Amino acid sequence: MAVVATQKILSDAFARRYGVAAFNVVNDLTLEAVIAAATELRAPLIVQTSVKTVKSIGLRPLVAMFRAYAEPAPVPIALHLDHCPDRAMISACLKHGYNSVLFDGSHLPSVEENERQTIEVVAEARTYGAHVEGEIEGILGVEDGVGSDLASDIYSLETAVKFVRATGVDVFAPAIGNAHGVYKAPPVLDTQRVSDIVARVPVPICLHGGTGLSPAQFDDLIARGCAKVNISTALKLAYMRAHEDFFRAQPGHADPPALLRFVRERVLDMAREHLRLFHSEGKAA
Repeated sequence: MAVVATQKILSDAFARRYGVAAFNVVNDLTLEAVIAAATELRAPLIVQTSVKTVKSIGLRPLVAMFRAYAEPAPVPIALHLDHCPDRAMISACLKHGYNSVLFDGSHLPSVEENERQTIEVVAEARTYGAHVEGEIEGILGVEDGVGSDLASDIYSLETAVKFVRATGVDVFAPAIGNAHGVYKAPPVLDTQRVSDIVARVPVPICLHGGTGLSPAQFDDLIARGCAKVNISTALKLAYMRAHEDFFRAQPGHADPPALLRFVRERVLDMAREHLRLFHSEGKAA
């Protein structure tokens, strides 16, 4: 089964109303761990990378690493580029085999300009058999150097619907009170906005800022059409805290393989938890 089109994964999730975890991996350990968790639980998976991670590892080695782990896997997996305002980076990732990209045009001076450029990105993606996620509002919070701590405008339902229809995006990421990073207070979510958009344009919705939401909130949003659920902060916290805990328990310990095994198990646990939370366990065809 291995590497498949993003839309093949999300179409089933959207139709059957379960969520596909889209984990923002940062290196080979986190990549292997989330794929191992998906394999163990027979769950479809989206592996995401930020622009920062692409630049840190390098595009060619990153794609090669992804294929080395994903192609032998018995579950459907897609590779997705998260928030990217850089058209050149979008083109490079599509050329090198990414299954989908999020063109983040929320920084552009108008929705019309965002729409125009997104149409171009969709056309380019189609030449590679790839898919596109779009957005018109910046999601609150900074993630890997992209975003803002200032709330952006929330556009009308008509504006969102027109954007989806005009651009032909395969996935849409609306702002509903969600935020990247760690929530400073319990979020107040406009869940009805998800239902309203899906009722007018039945495309899978992407939920950004998933880390920190409650099981009840996930259940509600997935039932409304959030077929793609982004998890970045939870993975980073599991990864970083595992290092801290290892050295706190064993100060001065000099055995890298032992550290890596410890960290991998923490990332595995984090991935298992979310795959079960989104009801994707056992959903791999």
